Amino acid sequence: QVQLVESGGGSVQAGGSLRLSCAASGYTSASGYCMGWFRQAPGKEREGVAVIYAVSKYYPEPVQGRFTISQDTAKNTLYLQMNNLKPEDTAMYYCAASSPIICLSQSKYDYKKYNYWGQGTQVTVSS
Repeated sequence: QVQLVESGGGSVQAGGSLRLSCAASGYTSASGYCMGWFRQAPGKEREGVAVIYAVSKYYPEPVQGRFTISQDTAKNTLYLQMNNLKPEDTAMYYCAASSPIICLSQSKYDYKKYNYWGQGTQVTVSS
C-alpha cells in the first residue's frame, strides 16, 4: 500500500515562494509510478498542477514557468517548487500516485485517475 505524506505548506504574500514535499512509502521506487501534485480550492474541483514520470514533467498552462516538480528517488520524496505565487494559487495541495500510463495520457491531470493520495497541505497566498 502506497502512503503519501505532504508537508511544506504555509502562508505567503503574492510573489513569494514555497516548496512542498511529499514523502512516499510502501513501494520500491517512485520511478515505477506516475506522480502528481493537485490542488483544490473551496468550492472548486480538484485540479492537477504538475505531473512527473521518470524524466518527463508536465504542467498545465496556469502554472507553467512558476511551478517545478521534481523527485529524489533515493529519498522517495516528491517536491513542488512554487515561485511567483498568486492569490489564485490558494488551495489545499495534494500529492498523488498512479500507474505510469496515466502520465503518458491526456488524463494526466484528471484526479479521478489517481489511486493513492496524501492528506494535503494548505497553501495560502495573500495579495
